[in-house]
Amino acid sequence: MTPTRVLIVDDHPMVAEGIEAILETYPDIEVVGTLSNGREAVDQVAALKPDVVLMDLNMPEVNGLSATEMLMEDHPDLRVLILSMHDSPEYISTALSHGAKGYVLKDVPTDAIKEAIDRVMAGEQYLCTGATTALRPSDGAGREPLTSREQTILLQLAQGKSNKEVANTLDISVRTVETHRKNIKRKLGISSTAGLTRYAMEHGVLQGTGVGL
Repeated sequence: MTPTRVLIVDDHPMVAEGIEAILETYPDIEVVGTLSNGREAVDQVAALKPDVVLMDLNMPEVNGLSATEMLMEDHPDLRVLILSMHDSPEYISTALSHGAKGYVLKDVPTDAIKEAIDRVMAGEQYLCTGATTALRPSDGAGREPLTSREQTILLQLAQGKSNKEVANTLDISVRTVETHRKNIKRKLGISSTAGLTRYAMEHGVLQGTGVGL
């Protein structure tokens, strides 16, 4: 049987090496590389040809969310599994909306990572127990989630870019940016740009940009 090709993307060498050591104990898994940020993943995935990418969220240069979105645009058959220490519903739902096929917390038993890989290779979505629990409805649930495009625009706005700058960056019209901006503020219940920036920092959207927690 052809082994599942796995790429590990994490900016902590000890974490990446530990995961690699675990996965290499399975004869049906081949680790094709370990990279330290999302930019490297976007640049090298075509050459490395992984079946599954284990992607950290908080990394320099290009964070895991942005990298996942870019990878899914160019490689729609790729399976991205987020491997993160964050268990907030916002992180998990945002990762899934960006195209991730699953979400695994870093404190799970080692066999859960293998199970996650097997499940997404079988065409399923995988959430570890902690992630499933975090997504359960609570008294404060019910807020309409941001779309992938709205998350991207939120990141741009939170970095202080004007509507025109965002439009130029994403190659869309200023009117479209304005519409998205209104929708983002409505969904989040935020009325100011400062509020958007604060939300982005608190929920990890700005991680990997030089701003954030």
